[in-house]
Amino acid sequence: MSTSLNTVRKVVILGAAGRDFHNFNVVFRDDPRYRVVAFTATQIPDIEGRTYPPELAGDLYPDGIPIVDESELKDLIHREQADVAVFAYSDLPHEQVMHLGSRCIAAGADFWLQSARSTMLTSSRPVIAVTAVRTGVGKSQTTRYLSRILRDLDQKVVAIRHPMPYGDLAAQACQRFETYADLDRHETTIEEREEYEPHIDNGSVVYAGVDYEQIIRQAEQEADVVLWDGGNNDLPFYTPDLHIVLVDPLRPGNEETYHPGEANLLMADVVVVNKCDSARPEDIEAVEHTVRRLNPRARIIRADSPVTVEDVSAVAGKRIICIEDGPTLTHGSMSYGAAVVGARAAGAAEIIDPSPYAVGSLAYTYAKYSNAVGILPAMGYGAAQVSDLEATIEATIAATGADAVVSGTPIDLGRVLRVSKPLVRARYELREHAPGGLEAAVREVLERPVTTQSQVGAATR
Repeated sequence: MSTSLNTVRKVVILGAAGRDFHNFNVVFRDDPRYRVVAFTATQIPDIEGRTYPPELAGDLYPDGIPIVDESELKDLIHREQADVAVFAYSDLPHEQVMHLGSRCIAAGADFWLQSARSTMLTSSRPVIAVTAVRTGVGKSQTTRYLSRILRDLDQKVVAIRHPMPYGDLAAQACQRFETYADLDRHETTIEEREEYEPHIDNGSVVYAGVDYEQIIRQAEQEADVVLWDGGNNDLPFYTPDLHIVLVDPLRPGNEETYHPGEANLLMADVVVVNKCDSARPEDIEAVEHTVRRLNPRARIIRADSPVTVEDVSAVAGKRIICIEDGPTLTHGSMSYGAAVVGARAAGAAEIIDPSPYAVGSLAYTYAKYSNAVGILPAMGYGAAQVSDLEATIEATIAATGADAVVSGTPIDLGRVLRVSKPLVRARYELREHAPGGLEAAVREVLERPVTTQSQVGAATR
């Protein structure tokens, strides 16, 4: 379908309730040359059927913008006579991205991938961004590690987390979390708690939400340094002064076959090869070879993510159910995580497969992500899924006589789940092979002349 230069172009944004909203806010919201007719949704359950609210959509969209399931994409493009389809979510194989592109092109819409530069906002504070080439590489422990470095350097750090707006979008425009009471007040899901609690435990304030222009301006009021805590393998929302990208030798080759993870790798200042304590030496070497080939200017740092189980006696010699971070097992495509590593190290006699006893949404998750079979993904995007998770655990205990549950999520699941057997946490932290590498990179950013940044935290106070 052709359009003249004076014609308003109709746009569909393909997303998963995060990057899609951000791209709209930054690029399309106030531009009369475009009319966003719909968002599509995937990856996250129960997003479709809602509306991006007019309070966030702006003056050009007094009725808001509908959110529909991605399965309706072809019909949507035809029905709305859309001119452009914008891909705006993360952690898909390159091939799958282009399959989506082909569907859009065949339906009559141009297919756009927007660049980091066109969608990143700038900050008056130094920004250290932590991203990855895949979901589940270890961003969480890396951001905690960097936060401690910054605190030791007398910097007030504020973390800003990639969006997870699963509730009332208008109410979630800009959220600030400093205490567990804040988590309860905002009725956060398990997935949100997995990302926010570790920052709170680390003594940092964390912001998240939907409107990341509003978020950064509020965060700047109390931050010396902004720590961007990326989601999946998405690009940063803010222009980084230091871009740290994690790669995973447990999934060698993925660093150049997933979108937009490869773009992160190409932009990286520092590449952390994580989980070296669990990976084969030849896979570590292979990943580093790819990094040097694609981004020879990047500094490479090797790191481990050692796992410790809080109560070894509850695990040793016992039959165990393992719960892992949900996204790591779903679109992250891993088949195990910290819980399995910790349980095995603690001497578990058996890791029980809970999939035959899955209830409700958990049964659907196993059907969609067969790689997760054998482990229990901590799906908790709402109260119903938390209930299904509890019911699945109890059904597995009743059927198998499991002795305990080991949780490899970054949070204390005992705050949101009630189970009849001991719930044991498996914790993990980042450990550099050569200590001081990340601190040196951080110091370089903090020591740059003030003229290279709009302001530099404490140096301007």
